[in-house]
Amino acid sequence: MEQSILRHFLSKRRGKGSPVLKKVVKRILISIPVLIGVVLAIFVMLRIVPGNPVTTMMGEHVNPAVIEKISKEMGLDQPYYIQFLKYIANALRGDFGTSYRLNRNVTQIIIEAFPNTVKLSLLAAAVSWLIGIVAGIVAAIRQNRLLDRLFMGCALMGVSMPVFMTALVLQYVFAFKLKWFPVSGFDSFRAMILPAIVLGWNSAGSIARMTRSNLVEIMQEDYIRTARAKGLREYAVIIFHALKNAMLPVVTMMALQISSMLSGAVLTESVFGVPGIGRLAVNAIETRDMPLLQGTVVFTTVLIIVGNLIADLLYNVLDPRIREGA
Repeated sequence: MEQSILRHFLSKRRGKGSPVLKKVVKRILISIPVLIGVVLAIFVMLRIVPGNPVTTMMGEHVNPAVIEKISKEMGLDQPYYIQFLKYIANALRGDFGTSYRLNRNVTQIIIEAFPNTVKLSLLAAAVSWLIGIVAGIVAAIRQNRLLDRLFMGCALMGVSMPVFMTALVLQYVFAFKLKWFPVSGFDSFRAMILPAIVLGWNSAGSIARMTRSNLVEIMQEDYIRTARAKGLREYAVIIFHALKNAMLPVVTMMALQISSMLSGAVLTESVFGVPGIGRLAVNAIETRDMPLLQGTVVFTTVLIIVGNLIADLLYNVLDPRIREGA
């Protein structure tokens, strides 16, 4: 009898499987056609743009026979579907081709530039989390008062202002006029501060608004009133009871923002001259360096997919209700 019960229990466990693992596999399978679609879209857009990349690379006054010969060596004379299938086959092996402009392996170029983007994104994330969470908590505690309106006004401005405008204004004021920071470059910690503030400003506004909204809602719950009735100090109620639950969606947003920062630092890197992935993409667009542009787009797409997956898993770990229902 006991053996039959044990066998029944084990068979149920084997049939059920791990909900988290199933979710990971499902998200990965969904991400595959998304990634292929992105690669196909960027491939088609680059091919329908007028002009020959070889002409752009070598100049307009080069002998047409030379241009034709180089185009043939690069495989640009082949049908588009053949070029696309070859690109997919090589990309699966980690080979994104050779840069037309730099004449170097695209994968190696991306690997060299990626650490600078990581440094900028992590510093920007730290800035956005620190400013956003603190401002959101203070605004919720001082609801409908001066500090609340001031912080939420700044948060709205951070969310609304385009990144390039924020970058140019801060660069002009703090770098050009006040001389507090270098105008451009990324060779010291001091040079990283201004780009990090610019990149994290928008995210800080979003985090502050969400933190305030969630905290204000949580503060009306019955268990918060119970904690206050037990004689707990207000800061203990907020930190140990309200903030814990209010931060669940905020943490998910923070995880998503890291991936978006890693992939979306194009304008910030261009304005401040940061040698990262975003600047590579801009240079590739200017010179019609198709392999380099395709490589950066695919790489950033993978980062966004991985970031979304981590955010989903993190939410499952932090919220037992989601974990039980997964």
